[in-house]
Amino acid sequence: MSTPRFLDLPPGVAPHKIETAQGTFAALEALPVSGVVERWPALLIPGLTGSKEDFIAVLQTLAQSGRRVVAVDLRGQYETPGPDDPGAYTCAALGSDVDLLAQTLNGGDEPMHLVGHSFGGLVAREAVIDGRTKFASLTLMSSGPSAIVGERARNGRALLKEVPVRGLEHVWATKMEPEALANGVPDEIIAFLRKRLLANSPTALSRMAEQTLNAPDRTDELRQIEVPTLVLYGEHDDGWPSDLQSEMATRLGAECVVLPGAAHSPAVEAPETTAAALIRFWNAVESPHLDTWSNAV
Repeated sequence: MSTPRFLDLPPGVAPHKIETAQGTFAALEALPVSGVVERWPALLIPGLTGSKEDFIAVLQTLAQSGRRVVAVDLRGQYETPGPDDPGAYTCAALGSDVDLLAQTLNGGDEPMHLVGHSFGGLVAREAVIDGRTKFASLTLMSSGPSAIVGERARNGRALLKEVPVRGLEHVWATKMEPEALANGVPDEIIAFLRKRLLANSPTALSRMAEQTLNAPDRTDELRQIEVPTLVLYGEHDDGWPSDLQSEMATRLGAECVVLPGAAHSPAVEAPETTAAALIRFWNAVESPHLDTWSNAV
């Protein structure tokens, strides 16, 4: 059976397994199709019900800017197994996993850019604040300063209520599949979304939903780290309101980029403009340091 078209991996992108002290993490690794790796690498963290596949549309473009780019499934997500212990899925615990992934991937030899989408932004924020890894930059993609609100908050409360009692199959059949069908999502994508949801650890999904609904505002703590930060979101984002994300950027002293036509998943909905914004930001961060680092190694 052939791979569905939307999951065909672009040239330079391949499945990857990352072996760590916390177990094996499933990943997609992208390398330049032409040229060499000459810029700092990047690690991409997906959202609550997402996975590494959410970044497929941007991976080749990002890598072609001269860097290694790795998108991962967090513990308990899709193709990365996780324990039954709810404590493994707090933002702090998952942030520690991100530290470990970054240190495993680059061996501490060079700075690494970090991108977190939605819930992944809350996790990435923890990895920066805990200070175990000095990241080159942080991008908060469609991710707010504290607990999520609005329709996505209602969806999170439904997950928290229904998954432990009725299971993931019930959530798919009564909520996610009808929404996908109503939105005209192609059959092959619906099949993948079902496979992905059911592969998640129910414990992980419930605990992550709880974390998203109760996240504290750590903006002031993040600002103290003084890591170059980009706040990036679609103009039609239905997660955290635009004004909250814009205000967060101001509090962080961060650059803020609003992507026309995109909603909550810019890497899917506006891949080229998303990739262009990330590359421009990363290159700007690297410019004052790259010659010095190159001479040092």
